[in-house]
Amino acid sequence: MSIINNILGKFSKDIGIDLGTANTLVYEKGKGIVINEPSVVALNKNTGQILAIGNEAKRMVGKTPAHIVASRPLVDGVVSEFEITEQMLKYFFEKVHQEGFTLFPRPRVVIGIPSGVTEVEKRAVEDAAINAGARQAFLIEEPMAAAIGARLPIQSPSGCMVVDIGGGTTEVAVISLGGVVIFKSLRIAGDEMNEDIIQYARSEFNLVIGEKTAEEIKIAIGSAYPLHKPLETSMRGRDLVSGLPKEVKINNEQAQEALARSVRIIVNEIKIAIEETPPELVSDIMKRGIILAGGGALLRGLDKMISEKTRIPVSVADDSLTCVVRGCGIVLEDLESLKEVLMTTQYSKPPRMRFFKRTKIK
Repeated sequence: MSIINNILGKFSKDIGIDLGTANTLVYEKGKGIVINEPSVVALNKNTGQILAIGNEAKRMVGKTPAHIVASRPLVDGVVSEFEITEQMLKYFFEKVHQEGFTLFPRPRVVIGIPSGVTEVEKRAVEDAAINAGARQAFLIEEPMAAAIGARLPIQSPSGCMVVDIGGGTTEVAVISLGGVVIFKSLRIAGDEMNEDIIQYARSEFNLVIGEKTAEEIKIAIGSAYPLHKPLETSMRGRDLVSGLPKEVKINNEQAQEALARSVRIIVNEIKIAIEETPPELVSDIMKRGIILAGGGALLRGLDKMISEKTRIPVSVADDSLTCVVRGCGIVLEDLESLKEVLMTTQYSKPPRMRFFKRTKIK
């Protein structure tokens, strides 16, 4: 089987994947980012057939009949529905190879996953990739990939701090000498912020809104810090009292109030990570500053809020949304010299040596 995989591998493209709760990004070796689609799969419950994946499935969210479910197979950055994740990965593998002549793609893949995952969760991602057609699956911690994608000197003896705020998890990590010294993995991120807006609309306006509407409001006027220029948008949903459609205006101050809880928890987690960091590395972090990555880093004023509370300069990485997948791609381009940053997994570990107990023959 390995000989067949090696032959098919010569005609396959190596890829890096940021397997996110909200979006999956795919990097093709030698080409760059080729796919950026939502991590959503539409499934027919009656037949078990997958109807749509990615952008097409995202358009179905909240609009499907009872027998069709548009769901995310990843929750808080880890696999919750194994078979659907496998089908989604297979779809992305085939999409990358559709321009070539590869009938059975067997790529090598580097996948970014949260730092705090268990061995079982780690194995689920690996198995899903191998079953989807990968001949080799390498895993890398998301904050490490984000640091590499942000072009930070991860292999130098000076410390750098990365906060990767995705859809399902917020990863806080202090990195030095090619390894993670301190990490905090928090299951409060973009999705939880959407939920905060849904709860705020319900309690303040007696309005029921969907997740998609909440996300649009967060992107349009969401902030973590008071803004100089006021922003306002419309919020449409169903009135809890009358049951009829209702539209209200919401401004950035109200959105900031709605998001305050999640922002406060993220800031406190960063402060705890700094408290646990060795003093020499704290000194380096004060010089270089904290780097924000991921979609959540784009929340207005979040960098100012973190800087104010920690007294450390904070900057948002260039194109923070793609930091993790770019990091996976950089590792993929130079796998031999950067293999030390990869996580040890069941497919990368050397076979265990067997030791036999020597017995005396009487």
